[in-house]
Amino acid sequence: MKKTNLSWVGALLVFALLLWCTAATPGKIDDPSTYTCAVYSSALSLLPPVIAIVLALNTKEVYTSLLVGIATGALLYANGNLELALTTLFFNEDGGMVSKLSDSSNVGILVFLVMLGILVALMNKAGGSAAFGRWASTHIHSRAGAQFATLLLGVMIFVDDYFNCLTVGSVMLPVTDRHKISRAKLAYLIDATAAPVCMIAPISSWAAAVSSTAEDLDTGISGIQLFIRAIPYNFYSLLTFVFIITLTLLKFDYGPMRLHEMNARFKNDLYTTGDRANGDNDAIDCNQNGRVIDLILPVAVLIVTCFAGLVYAGGYWDASGDYYHDFVGAFGNTDAFVALPWGSLIALVFTIIYFLCRRLITFKDSMACLPKGFINMVPAIMILTFATSLKNMTGLLGGKYFVASVMNSAAGSLFSFLPAIIFLVAGVLSFSTGTSWGTFGILIPIVTAIFPASSELLIIGISACCAGAVMGDHCSPISDTSIMASAGAQCDHLEHVATQIPYVLTVAGVCVVGFIVAGFVQNVYITWAVSFALMLCVLFVIRSMERRKAA
Repeated sequence: MKKTNLSWVGALLVFALLLWCTAATPGKIDDPSTYTCAVYSSALSLLPPVIAIVLALNTKEVYTSLLVGIATGALLYANGNLELALTTLFFNEDGGMVSKLSDSSNVGILVFLVMLGILVALMNKAGGSAAFGRWASTHIHSRAGAQFATLLLGVMIFVDDYFNCLTVGSVMLPVTDRHKISRAKLAYLIDATAAPVCMIAPISSWAAAVSSTAEDLDTGISGIQLFIRAIPYNFYSLLTFVFIITLTLLKFDYGPMRLHEMNARFKNDLYTTGDRANGDNDAIDCNQNGRVIDLILPVAVLIVTCFAGLVYAGGYWDASGDYYHDFVGAFGNTDAFVALPWGSLIALVFTIIYFLCRRLITFKDSMACLPKGFINMVPAIMILTFATSLKNMTGLLGGKYFVASVMNSAAGSLFSFLPAIIFLVAGVLSFSTGTSWGTFGILIPIVTAIFPASSELLIIGISACCAGAVMGDHCSPISDTSIMASAGAQCDHLEHVATQIPYVLTVAGVCVVGFIVAGFVQNVYITWAVSFALMLCVLFVIRSMERRKAA
């Protein structure tokens, strides 16, 4: 009843805003070149994502919540002009839904999603997933083993977070289902080994994004060198691994995740609440002659082709033109939105030919997997589309500049506390906008302007910016990486977000202490010792509290 009432409150708010728009002057803008948004770079610029996130978490209805947030952003940008609001909503070059959907980068990631969905459907139909599940049942004997295997595979696939999420999900889904690990827990494990791993991998699309952002800044250090030197201070990524390993060894969960795990273990209910994915039905109607190689080989080809696509798109083999780079330079210049569709298409064609040669599926069955794979990805595509539109609308309102100005104003009086402040500001900005790349894109230049180039605080500040960006992205309902993790685990998206937020905040709290220590001592080994010890102590205390509640 409460959720229904909250849904009506959201609907009434939108209706009231529309009435306000129609009451305002509905004329056209005389000079678009001089038009300014009244709330640009103000606190109200963060209102659209706040409304969308609050509504989504309370009503459990993500599509309407995102649309309400997008519409709110368009109304704010239009200063109450209904005609301009509708034009902005659909056709604005920098934030309109139609304009952004036609952008090559957005189309590229949607194509990549569809390709992976088809690839998973093919592997299920050929029996590769079922064969891997049978193999895992004889080699992975415990729930802890299944979780460690998921963590290990996530760490191994460090090239790109999108690729990581969907690949790890498709491979480990039958294993975690067999050991009664809830879909919410699988989604968390996938999400926690996607962006956090990419952010500390020197060869990844994330390393390329950070290094390119810092490349032209007046620090005297190359962008890739700054990124590598910042890795030891990226406490969120490092402490997330400590958190997962400790939680798995201690065999307990807390918060909303505990209910999901208890239902999975004792009631054989992998979902608890939310929509049930129908991807499991493919495993029933599959070729029983499939072998483990029928899953491993397509995934391996996918990894190789995507990896090759990334360096190719970065100009690694183009020695004749101006865009030639060495191996590291190619990653710094790559375009994942071009490379990943290439790699996935090549892997898809290979997989179809391979399965036909193995006589595991017929050509007709392989073609039937094309629409099936697309249908399985429709929810993820819709959420990603709406989330991208909301991020773009927030960008139109200048939300990131407002947060950056607030952080910059604190630089004078809290110098040694700045790494912790940067971490928190980056986390809030990334959570509100759903993008890590946009967050460190705006904050890293500010960090380099605040700290001297020769100071260790410069490295710590960049690490805090990157760590905070990953943290906010990790738990944001409108984050594309979180959406991909939900799709990979075939988990209800809002259930994934709600169950992982307590885990993310636990690690984030320890990170704040770690960055405070780092700001004063500026020694990575002392900071590691304090942070890791604190992380273990916090988990032991939480386990003790959970045991007392259960007693």
